[in-house]
Amino acid sequence: MVERVPWMAPVDYEILLFFDEHPIQVSPKVVAANIDYDRQYVGKRCGTLADAGLLESVGTGLYALTETGHAYLEGELDVSELEMEE
Repeated sequence: MVERVPWMAPVDYEILLFFDEHPIQVSPKVVAANIDYDRQYVGKRCGTLADAGLLESVGTGLYALTETGHAYLEGELDVSELEMEE
């Protein structure tokens, strides 16, 4: 089971799951269309997840799941490593 991180929004888990289930580089617009969330909000959250090291910004507005992101989803990551200033 994945431990909740205090700074994470409910959509963050869905974003990470999308990347885990689709190991491709995609834009927040594509993610938003597939998880039924606002495109701008998903874009903001992708940036936050990239700042935390869970996603990687691969340029030109595309993101991909990092090894850290995968470890988080597998429950293999100490979530204290994901603390960020809010």
